[in-house]
Amino acid sequence: MVVPSQRVLLISFLLLLVSTTLIHAKGDKPKPEGGGMAAGDGGDGGDGEVAGDSTTDDGAVQGGKKQLAHGPVTYDARSLIIDGKHELLFSGSIHYPRSPVEMWPDILKKAKQGGLNVIQTYVFWNIHEPVQGKWEFEGNYDLVKFIRLIQENGMYATLRVGPFIQAEWNHGGLPYWLREVPGITFRSDNEPYKKHMEQYVTKIMKMMKDEKLFAPQGGPIILAQIENEYNQIQLAYRELGDTYVQWAAKLAVGQNIGVPWIMCKQKDAPDPVINTCNGRHCGDTFSGPNKPNKPALWTENWTAQYRVFGDPPSQRAAEDIAFSVARFFSKGGALTNYYMYHGGTNFGRTSAVFTTTRYYDEAPLDEYALQRDPKWSHLKDLHKAINLCKKTLLTGTPGDQRLGEETEVRFYEKPGTECAAFIANNHSTMEATVNWRGQKFLLPPASISILPDCKTVIFNTQQIVSQHNSRNFVTASKQMNWEMSPEPIATVAQIPSNSREMQELYGLLKDTTDYAWYTTSIDLSPYDLPMKETIRPVVRIPSLGHAMAVFVNDEYIGSQHGSHAEKGFVFEAPAKMKLGANHISLLCMVVGLPDSGAYMEHRYAGPRSVTILGLNTGTIDLSANGWGHRTGLNGEKLEVYTEKGAQKVKWTKATGKGRALTWYKTSFDAPSGRDPCAIRMTGMGKGMVWVNGISIGRHWMSFLSPLGQPTQTEYHIPRAFIKPKNFLVVLEEEPADPKDIEIVTVNRDTICSLIRQDYPGHVKYWDRKGGKLTTAPGKSLQPAALLNCPNYKKISAIEFAGYGNPDGFCGAFKLGQCNAPEAKKVVEDHCLGKISCTVPNDPSLFFKSGDPCPGIKKTLAIQAACSF
Repeated sequence: MVVPSQRVLLISFLLLLVSTTLIHAKGDKPKPEGGGMAAGDGGDGGDGEVAGDSTTDDGAVQGGKKQLAHGPVTYDARSLIIDGKHELLFSGSIHYPRSPVEMWPDILKKAKQGGLNVIQTYVFWNIHEPVQGKWEFEGNYDLVKFIRLIQENGMYATLRVGPFIQAEWNHGGLPYWLREVPGITFRSDNEPYKKHMEQYVTKIMKMMKDEKLFAPQGGPIILAQIENEYNQIQLAYRELGDTYVQWAAKLAVGQNIGVPWIMCKQKDAPDPVINTCNGRHCGDTFSGPNKPNKPALWTENWTAQYRVFGDPPSQRAAEDIAFSVARFFSKGGALTNYYMYHGGTNFGRTSAVFTTTRYYDEAPLDEYALQRDPKWSHLKDLHKAINLCKKTLLTGTPGDQRLGEETEVRFYEKPGTECAAFIANNHSTMEATVNWRGQKFLLPPASISILPDCKTVIFNTQQIVSQHNSRNFVTASKQMNWEMSPEPIATVAQIPSNSREMQELYGLLKDTTDYAWYTTSIDLSPYDLPMKETIRPVVRIPSLGHAMAVFVNDEYIGSQHGSHAEKGFVFEAPAKMKLGANHISLLCMVVGLPDSGAYMEHRYAGPRSVTILGLNTGTIDLSANGWGHRTGLNGEKLEVYTEKGAQKVKWTKATGKGRALTWYKTSFDAPSGRDPCAIRMTGMGKGMVWVNGISIGRHWMSFLSPLGQPTQTEYHIPRAFIKPKNFLVVLEEEPADPKDIEIVTVNRDTICSLIRQDYPGHVKYWDRKGGKLTTAPGKSLQPAALLNCPNYKKISAIEFAGYGNPDGFCGAFKLGQCNAPEAKKVVEDHCLGKISCTVPNDPSLFFKSGDPCPGIKKTLAIQAACSF
């Protein structure tokens, strides 16, 4: 706990040592997957009260700008203590620079509706201070505005100040100029680094205090994080790593912000900083807080896997996330944070090395901020179920009982008054029936049932009763009128030699562009050139990465690139050489700066050597031949991606495949409606896209995954970037034809439900009143399909309806051997023309003449289309 007076701090700490703290649930704790995260200055807060567990008291900041008590946020072994109350916290990571400011209100509203009461964000140093001493906090870099919007939406905030953040963000959030500070070693007990880190952290903390954004000031910030997953590299710095951790914690605590500090994946986080866990299953892998007075906090629960170019699709099931969260809270966890809850877009050049422009699209809110169901909806139901247990979890005595080889129950109770239980089946493939306290409970494989009264199952992590949906891309504009302007190929005539050897690429670019030209020339005599037509000279260029296009005598001879796993590569291609002077031009490229690992300031990129093989006089090494260097492209300098800049170069009609390194431009009308927009880059290779002068990021269609498909095909164009008439420019590095590029709109108007007879009723119909579990008046707890169209659209078609044993998933259902012929008509009668509808899973509704397959548990599957 940070307070202005050191004397008060000492007294509080002594009181903490003698206070009686709540204990965690029993059970063995396996080795950690993560460790802790972010650091904390909160210490003891006394016993505190407990927030209620009714659905109207979910621990969130209620009703907009709720003013917290003007005292520090504290903690004990059970949880954070906010406004004098113990709290359970459901948090989601949403990064302000990854969405336009115009999207923030909608994203935060959906997060709140999804049951979150905390939003977590990093602070991105390199966007705020791209040039040393020049600060930027406007537009979608307006950190203060973002934090205020979190509060206006009735939620708390966690500020992860770093300054190293990783986050698959360019240079891990560190500004490039920091790399060139003399004598600097990042993230170590190094005086130059500590000087700049302290200045940065102090500035951000002062800004937050000046704006009264910390909870003791009535603001929403309840936690702050210093450093990020440092345990992973700490050993590389030996004793300088250990002393750096101590120094960073002292720096954080000394900011006196009145809320706890955390360190993630930092098992040795110094007191009073809280060590936290990152990973997929922290309920099983976290070794726990490093002191008995600290709560168990989970700062990154990965909702999917971020993608790099060349990756195949990856998913994480909603059921697995729900299981992990239920497990964590059943073992005494107090906060889980979904990383990411909304990933957004890496606009411009902001993504880290080889990371895709799209970020965590598989999160509960997808790249376009559309609800990805059932992930969003199933987690919302989970939050409701846990909140119905909240008071008991925070004040009850924990216990656990083994029910079978793979089954167990963890419970919290106050004898004779309150009880809440989590019954788990840990077997991955077999369901189980267990007996507990005189009742039988059927558990699907790998699932946890939640019983807020130790009697009634209101939620099971494996049984999704909420809505599913499927994403659709609808063509809005295609066969656009394209024009082209080739980028000039630089040679020694334009870029004469300015260095004997080739310069290192990161240091040459200084993070101002992705591109740099390297030029040289060589004179060849008749004795050098091969005599046989079947033999051609070959250019060989080993490179440290990331990509390169090679031109010989203005002719493109090929390109090569590395990958996220192996940045380096060796380029080899035959070249047509001539008598006399031969010009060799290398366009060397980076795809983001590194964002992880030790000694980042000593990473390098670019060509290591250049040799020509196959000459009569032998192999020639041109590495020290004298090289010219120039950063950036001519089109970048002229800003041809803007309407004004485009007038400075000559354009011709694009017909067929253009040569490598060409600019393309066209225009398109704003798509009608309000659905999000994107550009589908069919037929293109690698480069960048601008809309109305704004870079929407790098495209890379030619880097195929092992499945033979591009990692990312559609690229988000936020509505905020779109005008009635729009100017579109594509920089293409490879030979390509833009004729198949399309502008598309994006929706999730395909909605589905898949409900079995043995599923529990919907959790939204449960509540607590007077400490008792109750149901909403007039609401049935019979399993039923609940469908609801987005954006006030109506159900316009039932595309599939099956009752019996249908199979498949939303967008690909199919009938089983047992099927009710009237299923589609029944569903249409219940749903057509409505914004929302409920269809009970009731055999008597679907089988008018008796059940033809009585031995089968009936499943109801529905797919519907929504429209205006």
